Amino acid sequence: MNKIEFTPKLIKYTLKFLCRILIFGSVLILYIIDRKWITEFLSKPFGFFGVTPLHIVWGIFMCIMLFHLLPAKTQARTMAWLKMKEENYEPVEKHDELELLRFVQEQNKKAWTVMLVWLIFNAFWAFLYLNDIIEESELFLLSAFYFLSDYICILFYCPFQSNIMKNKCCVNCRIYDWGHFMMFTPMLFIKNFFCWSLFFTAVVVLIKWEITYTKHPERFWEGSNQNLKCINCKDKTCQYKKQYQKR
Repeated sequence: MNKIEFTPKLIKYTLKFLCRILIFGSVLILYIIDRKWITEFLSKPFGFFGVTPLHIVWGIFMCIMLFHLLPAKTQARTMAWLKMKEENYEPVEKHDELELLRFVQEQNKKAWTVMLVWLIFNAFWAFLYLNDIIEESELFLLSAFYFLSDYICILFYCPFQSNIMKNKCCVNCRIYDWGHFMMFTPMLFIKNFFCWSLFFTAVVVLIKWEITYTKHPERFWEGSNQNLKCINCKDKTCQYKKQYQKR
């Protein structure tokens, strides 16, 4: 078994993963202690007075998404996200345009398969909620779990990568920035400012990604972008995942 090389990006993403465990753990503890309070908070109209732990969690979620939308320094991000930026596109000379078109068509089919699977899976939770089997607190806990699972997918195991997309790593992932939309899908069902602001901001993040992919697919394929080739990868955030796959 090869020894893991702890690159700056791998260390940073490991720390982020630990932070997400802490956030999910905090939400879980809050749910166990007083889930009725969470339900009441998410059921009431938006208020400007008083800061609660849920306001803080909402603020963390929102800031993460705004960092994806607003111009900012990008050094701390991996090529998995940075590939959408023009400055990170290093063309492969004389790449095959027909192969690029085939790649785009294939990836689009797989991406929308993922979307269909995701919507069907979450329709189950919507059914439970709309039939009063679960409440707002359970949907919020589910979103917090999805928030944690996003980094489980990046660092350890991604069912969409393994079973549908078949991409070799996050750097080459067609749907990398769909994570926020997936995290906050359960929030769509709760008619509350905090919930809808998270969900619809996530939709904007997804739309921005899809527009960029549609206009500049060459940035997303290793056959046309040198920076996506393994030999040029500096992030190496796939190492835990590779160790897991070897077991």
